Amino acid sequence: MPRILSIDYGQKRTGIAVTDELKIIASGLTTIPSATAIAFLKDYFSKEKVEAVIIGEPIQMNGQPSESASIVKGFVTHFTNHFPDMKVIRMDERFTSKMAFQSMIDSGLKKKQRQNKALIDEISATIMLQDYLNRKTF
Repeated sequence: MPRILSIDYGQKRTGIAVTDELKIIASGLTTIPSATAIAFLKDYFSKEKVEAVIIGEPIQMNGQPSESASIVKGFVTHFTNHFPDMKVIRMDERFTSKMAFQSMIDSGLKKKQRQNKALIDEISATIMLQDYLNRKTF
């Protein structure tokens, strides 16, 4: 069965999460340099069936696009050029980084481990994907 993949795209790093085959649980997959995102996804899609990709939409508290919105928009365009048949779902990522950091504290990670921004990006993608799964009825 095909999976759903989630991308927390950033200027430097991109966090990636994926569902299990039954689309019940979201799990962090990896964090990669953003410059390698398309190559990574080409390789991943060649090995795994993916039916949709969720890409975070950076929005400020007032509902306006954040500073990084243009960077993410450029990535979405690049993504759809490379994968024209892939369903893309945009999702508000407003609180995912704060939630990721809090989940690191709650899980008992030491301060040094919580400073790992790559892990925060991966957890953010996971939170966004699990939120989507919790709202969606298949």
